[in-house]
Amino acid sequence: MSNKPIKFTEPPEGYAHWLADLKTRIQNAQQRASLAVNHELIWLYWQIGRDILARQAAQGWGAKVIERLAEDLRAAFPAMKGFSRTNLLYMRAFAEAWPDAAIVQGVLGQLEGSEIVHQAGGQLGSGAIVQQVVHKLPWRHHCVLLDKLKTREEREWYLRKAIEHNWSRNILVMQIESRLLERSGGAVTNFALTLPKPQSDLARESLKDPYRFDFLGLGEEAQEREIEGALVKHVTDFLLELGAGFAFVGRQVLLDVGGEEFFIDLLFYHLKLRCYVVIELKAGKFKPEHLGQLGFYLTAVDAQVKDAQDGPTIGLLLCKSKNKVVAEYALRDKTQPLGVAEYQLVESLPPELQTSLPSIEQIERELAGESET
Repeated sequence: MSNKPIKFTEPPEGYAHWLADLKTRIQNAQQRASLAVNHELIWLYWQIGRDILARQAAQGWGAKVIERLAEDLRAAFPAMKGFSRTNLLYMRAFAEAWPDAAIVQGVLGQLEGSEIVHQAGGQLGSGAIVQQVVHKLPWRHHCVLLDKLKTREEREWYLRKAIEHNWSRNILVMQIESRLLERSGGAVTNFALTLPKPQSDLARESLKDPYRFDFLGLGEEAQEREIEGALVKHVTDFLLELGAGFAFVGRQVLLDVGGEEFFIDLLFYHLKLRCYVVIELKAGKFKPEHLGQLGFYLTAVDAQVKDAQDGPTIGLLLCKSKNKVVAEYALRDKTQPLGVAEYQLVESLPPELQTSLPSIEQIERELAGESET
């Protein structure tokens, strides 16, 4: 049999388009298969956790039974992972966190007349809130939610966000540890007065307070230009902190107004709000006069940059600190959509830790000493 490479002639007309379509269909089929496998796994783990809970409640089974169950399941299914004692405890916690079966099994989309609806008395009840949602996260994401969050409301919020933005497990951990839920929608704004619904709600939810810039490596006394430069250098982390929908346009963007030059600190475009977002940085405490400069920039962007189909430009003033009441008063009579929020450059540590932590130089010296021995 000849090993000569096959020589292909030029593909017929339409072949490239057909091939591209086939690739898309194959990729979609792979994704659907992966989702189906994940659904079955999540459903299985929930059932196991439910059974453990039920038997412990009815028969008083203790922790030793879970250890025995882990050994027996691993012996029966040696090729399957996930039957460790620790994972069985996660399954128990998972079933306890989401007690309504309709929440977990709702993905089938055929709940009418099913065993699930029968068990629920023909109604999905409060569990319908997250129906067809829980199964969409991988198991390890659920373990993070169980480890780091205490209430169902918190888990549901982060679960939805993780699905919406396709967060990896590491990103999910980071967002929880940075207290994203508490910070979202926390900026002082006048959006309710200056933007129509539902745009005003979406705009408010898109802003946080405070913003955490602990990825910059700057000290608390950093000046505005230093912060701007570091944010642009770490723009991927900055966009992640800003949240979904923000696209970076530029730094120190030039505006020519009446023959005079003015420079915007940072300019973004929000893909969901369909509008430009001007961000101004102030290294000190918020002052009402800061809004005058920001409002001027919004007027210039609306006149010179935005297209007719774009929404009104939004302004966000980021300052090192603010008096919330002063900010609310300053925004009250403004007709442009403006927000005020604080930023944090570094994560604050208790004084006892600040004095006990080694410096980078000390760590490097220790590592150098170890490598020589």
